[in-house]
Amino acid sequence: MRKLEQAPHGLHGELAVPGDKSISHRALMLGAVATGTTTIEHWLTGEDCQHTLQALRDVGVPIERKGTMVTVHGKGSAGNFVAPATSLAMGNSGTTTRLLMGLLSGTSFTSKLVGDDSLERRPMQRVTQPLAELGVRIDLTAAGTLPAQVHGGPVHGGTVRLNVASAQVKSAVLLAGLNAPTPTVVVEKLPTRDHTEIMLRQFGADITTSADQRTITLQPQPHLTGQTVVVPGDLSSAAFFLVAATIVPQSEVKLTNVNLNPTRTGILRVLDQMGADVTIEPIPTTGEPRGNLLVRSSQLQPIHLTASDIPAVIDELPLVALLAATADGTSTIRGAVELRVKETDRISVLKTELEKLGVAVTEYPDGLAITGRPAWDVQDSKLDSHGDHRIGMMLSIAALRSHTPLILQNEEAVAVSYPQFFTDLEQLREDH
Repeated sequence: MRKLEQAPHGLHGELAVPGDKSISHRALMLGAVATGTTTIEHWLTGEDCQHTLQALRDVGVPIERKGTMVTVHGKGSAGNFVAPATSLAMGNSGTTTRLLMGLLSGTSFTSKLVGDDSLERRPMQRVTQPLAELGVRIDLTAAGTLPAQVHGGPVHGGTVRLNVASAQVKSAVLLAGLNAPTPTVVVEKLPTRDHTEIMLRQFGADITTSADQRTITLQPQPHLTGQTVVVPGDLSSAAFFLVAATIVPQSEVKLTNVNLNPTRTGILRVLDQMGADVTIEPIPTTGEPRGNLLVRSSQLQPIHLTASDIPAVIDELPLVALLAATADGTSTIRGAVELRVKETDRISVLKTELEKLGVAVTEYPDGLAITGRPAWDVQDSKLDSHGDHRIGMMLSIAALRSHTPLILQNEEAVAVSYPQFFTDLEQLREDH
């Protein structure tokens, strides 16, 4: 339980946010199946990524870690992994789970994947069914959830058409395709994050993407070579401070070396459309684009998101809801049914928690309508993360503009993706 207080003088200063979570996961996995050594700099130390690291160690991959520097001694292919002595613990990490289902399909043994209570309620057929089209056999519970038995064995190529717009599912199929003797083609409903494709190219795979960004073709059994991966700052983590500096008066914050992959910058487009004051300073680089972001507090106008907008901003939708709660008018978020099956039912939870701040919220099956207000009218001072890291951080940001002291219950959930979040937030509160 954590006491949350107003930032009466705004937020100020410069901050380097932790490494990108999506890239940290993928660098470990590709390093594990590459030949030679992979060095990962600015790796994210959050619990989700630590579960990926430990799971790979459990299948025989030598990995050394000193703080945010990780060295992976690759095994050359998943076929050289060894059977784990026990179940592989996924914790709360859906990314670890779904991507490993693809990666482990090329082993010579069966792996059992288990998660915490929250993860074991999340649907997994969305990844096991596409993988089955490549010959991958994964057994789930009758409810389609973890624990899962991933049966290693032959994988064949083919064309897989995805029914959900999910970078995790796409990545699982591509990772399984590394073991196939024929090409693997993934056709998406909508373009999703392309971190896996970018990193596969860096490690030496022959992978192409169609002009409309929806069809990805991986040539069979590439020879991957260990790389040095410098992980940029996570835009999903930076987003909390972008939003905080926008909605808390008298704020000016600079966020450095942030990942600006176009498939991840949906939150920047939302901020721009709502009238936020954000300046982007690109940093010359190869691979993932990156830059510095300067943000100042500003008054916002409403926004209306539909299904085609959702994939690029899916993880930041709690923050979009918070922006809407401060805007001058009513905003709508629709086509976001995916929020129902995140760490929590985020649609229901957002309504519950925003209403505690006096915000008018209408819940739809696939989203929300939110009417903004100039100041909170606190109805209940006890906010709750519901065990969801992004909800916990969003509520901590919301409290910065509350004249009434608030309490955050289940604050420990934040450590899943951002262990030093409260320390970094305090730095910006004090740096003025």
